[in-house]
Amino acid sequence: MGMSSVSEIPVKNLAGQDDTIGAHLGKVALVVNVASKCGLTPQYTALEQLQKTYGEQGFTVLGFPCNQFGGQEPGSAEEIETFCSTTYGVTFPLFEKVEVNGDDRHAVFAELTAVKERESGEAGDVAWNFGKWLINADGEPVARFSPRTTPDSPEVVAAIEKLLG
Repeated sequence: MGMSSVSEIPVKNLAGQDDTIGAHLGKVALVVNVASKCGLTPQYTALEQLQKTYGEQGFTVLGFPCNQFGGQEPGSAEEIETFCSTTYGVTFPLFEKVEVNGDDRHAVFAELTAVKERESGEAGDVAWNFGKWLINADGEPVARFSPRTTPDSPEVVAAIEKLLG
């Protein structure tokens, strides 16, 4: 499977319906593995702010809940949806809970983990919740940011703005 095909890999949305990243792709998407009970969970605030700031320019955040790191996303789809909307006012698309590492790693993350992280320069397994991948309009992953790099950091914002051009 080629790197450009990440947008075509079948996924399910939080409601369990068939979907793809490509169905939400305008010019730029930021794919994030998210969790409701993590020390980094407040990043939802900055992710939603990016969505509000750049949404009309063809940008979207795409959240993939994951329970692989310290069991920090234990909830059902309904619980995740309620938490995200009531606590952080999330309006961006959320997908079904997936595994991002290991034998049951979702195909989307099999592609994304091949991308080198900007901070470490290394590809490979997702380190923790809130890893971030920038996807261009062609569905190609063009940048990867570590979980600790906040969504509103200058390097993430500059990368988004460059792709929105």
